[in-house]
Amino acid sequence: MQDFPSDRDALQALLDFHVEAGVDLALDETPHNRFAEPAPAKAPVPKAAPAPSAPSPRALPKAAASAPEEVASLAREQARHALSLEELEAILAGFDGCALKFSAKNLAFADGNPEGRVMLVGEAPGADEDRIGKPFMGRSGQLLDRMLATIGLDRTQVYVANIVPWRPPGNRTPTPQEVAICKPFIARQIELASPEFLLCLGGPAAQNLLGLKDGILRTRGRWFTYKTEDGREIRALPTLHPAYLLRQPLQKRLGWRDFQALRRALDGRE
Repeated sequence: MQDFPSDRDALQALLDFHVEAGVDLALDETPHNRFAEPAPAKAPVPKAAPAPSAPSPRALPKAAASAPEEVASLAREQARHALSLEELEAILAGFDGCALKFSAKNLAFADGNPEGRVMLVGEAPGADEDRIGKPFMGRSGQLLDRMLATIGLDRTQVYVANIVPWRPPGNRTPTPQEVAICKPFIARQIELASPEFLLCLGGPAAQNLLGLKDGILRTRGRWFTYKTEDGREIRALPTLHPAYLLRQPLQKRLGWRDFQALRRALDGRE
């Protein structure tokens, strides 16, 4: 330990020496070799809590993110492999090519009797159909049931489906790309069910299945021919969609006429 002088002049001289050497702050009464001492441990800096991140949108599978033409081609290939309606439903349930599948709650594949003489096809499910997983379950379905009852039919005698089996968000109209992707499945569904009569409910169903250009008010009530891929011909009748009739109740008389025409055809009178 260094000895410090006791007289005032010597202490002043020592202080002047340290000042000239650049020492301007006293940290301790005892000198320390800071190079020989271990470095003091740094206090851990608390980590800030990560900011909550917004939930990321559900990533679509690769098939749904592909070009619509490629997905439609994949849909045609898979639909052809179905040898029964049960196989077709299973294939459709596992098909990831349509983005609507990932916003819908359920697949609304079909309802009714696939061996019935009549098959009815609409456009797409609504909220009730999406919740239950069957087509035409809401108010429009109840009206459809009443219209069928007027000609002596119910769902044990008819088969009901939609072109698009998943509900579009907010009940919006399906895009042309969504329809093109789902169309091979409904075409195979009609082919496997092989009905005698096809009832196209609404303009979109008539236009997409029968290739019509005119609106439903011009084409309803007229018989057309639907051709399956294997060459069979099915008599097809466009009519007004029950949802449209709920919005335009005065047009129910036209729907009544169309269902009467279907009854006459079933009886062999038209």
